[in-house]
Parts: sequence; C-alpha cells; structure tokens
Amino acid sequence: MDLPLVVGVDGSDPSLTAVDWAVDEAARHGLPLRLVYASLWERYEGALPTGSRDRPSEQVLAEHIVASAADRAQRRNPDVKASTDIVPEEAVTALLHEANNASALVTGSRGRGELKELLLGSVGLAVAGRAHCPVVVVRGDPAGLAGTHERILLGLGEPDASTDAVRFAFREAEARGCVLDVVRAWRCPGQETSDPAAAELDPGRAHEEAASSLLTEALREAGADHPSVRIRPVTVEGPARRILVERSAAADLVIVGARRRVGHFGLQLGRVSHTVLHHALCPVAVVPQRV
Repeated sequence: MDLPLVVGVDGSDPSLTAVDWAVDEAARHGLPLRLVYASLWERYEGALPTGSRDRPSEQVLAEHIVASAADRAQRRNPDVKASTDIVPEEAVTALLHEANNASALVTGSRGRGELKELLLGSVGLAVAGRAHCPVVVVRGDPAGLAGTHERILLGLGEPDASTDAVRFAFREAEARGCVLDVVRAWRCPGQETSDPAAAELDPGRAHEEAASSLLTEALREAGADHPSVRIRPVTVEGPARRILVERSAAADLVIVGARRRVGHFGLQLGRVSHTVLHHALCPVAVVPQRV
C-alpha cells in the first residue's frame, strides 16, 4: 500500500492553500491524503471532571479545523481519499513522527498566529530541516501555486546530497508531464594557480566543465528510467541560492536535496535550501539524502 501524503493543517490561510496543493499532488500520484492537526490542548486546558459532557474549546476548534480541511479536500477532488487525525503533541514533534510513514509531508508557509511578515514559519522550517521524507513547503505567487508554468526546477547540489532529489524530480516531472529544468551552479574562485600557461586560459572553463560533467553523470540513471521526461540541463556561474530564487519565478516547484546525518539533531539545512525556503516564488520540496 502506498504511503499517504501528509498535510499539516491548523486552519490558517497558508495551511488551506497547502491542502489544495496536496490534493492535486495526491491525485497526480494516486496517493491517499492524511490531514493532521497537532495541538497540546489537553495539557493547557486541564482535565475535565469525570462524566462531564463539556469539551475544551481547543478540542472543538481542532475538530472544526480537520473537518473543514477534509471538506475542502473533498470539494476540490472527490476521488482523492482523505483521512484526518488530531494529535495531542507539539506541531513539529507530531509532524516529524508522521514523516516516518509518509510519502511526503506538506506544510503551509506560515501557521496560525504567526506574523504575516514572516517569510517562513517556524514549523515549516523545523520540519524541512529534520524530516526523513520529502517536505514540501507550499508558498509562492498564484502562477506557481496553480502549476501554470508546466516546468519543475531542480537545483543540483553535491552528489552525496542529490541522488534522492534527482529521483524525486524525475518522478514529479513524469507525473505532471512537464519539463524538468536542472541547474548546476558553479563559482570561479580567485586566481588558483601560479602556472603562467594555465593563467592564460579562461579561468572559469575548468569549473564549468566540471559542473557540466557532474550534471551529466547525476542525470544519467534517472533519465534512463524516465525516458519520457523532457530535461533541460544547464550550468550557470553564480551563487546557487540566488540563481534558484530567480528561476523559481518561472517554475511550479523547486526541488533541492539535503543531507540527513543519522543521530544528528537540530536543523540540517544548507544555505541554499534555507534561502530557497524563505524566498522562492513557488512551492519548495526539500528531499533528504541519508549519509
């Protein structure tokens, strides 16, 4: 049985946008949807007298939130099977636990009660930095959210953090029937050699050729497994985080890889992933690679 696509819901507008995006994603991949609300209301509201029929106000709110999310999902696509759950835990803890049995985890860009000025909420950032399944933070402009660009953008990082991200990108492009843009950024440090002959050559040529070789090798296996996917690989000089943010304006999804070191706690996000999560103009998928 396929693992569900899990969505963290809390009644906020960003979480409802995440529900819409997740319904469409579940339909593309034929996956069930699991809508999860996490709250510590049991701890804060106190125990009710034995036999009391009254329910804590936060419990009522939680039930309303998941019911509304399920109704929204049903109205968007009645063919997608959706289930709900209310988990009496802190949101990050609950979603990280859910990630252990999810095909992917989807969150909004901000949660209920967080300032609108925030580029990314604390829950989305924490989950993207620690989960052991792909995490999609749903953010961006209307065109990116609606998927009208018909292209996916993969930022190809180092090989030890990119294998699963490449596979994820090809599966996603195949399911959407869209173009897969793959970008490998390269930088040319200052003068690296005292060899006069080498100094006469284009100083960036070796770096560009290395980036192109890495790009070709990284896409070889997944490209053979998904021959119908149209690939547009490119190497670009400059900082990867700036390049990906700029190119996200013409993408429906940006995908980046992330290392996950077993036994290491705390956020495990590099500068590129961190920047893209905060500034991309379309949804962002962080795909972990265990190392």
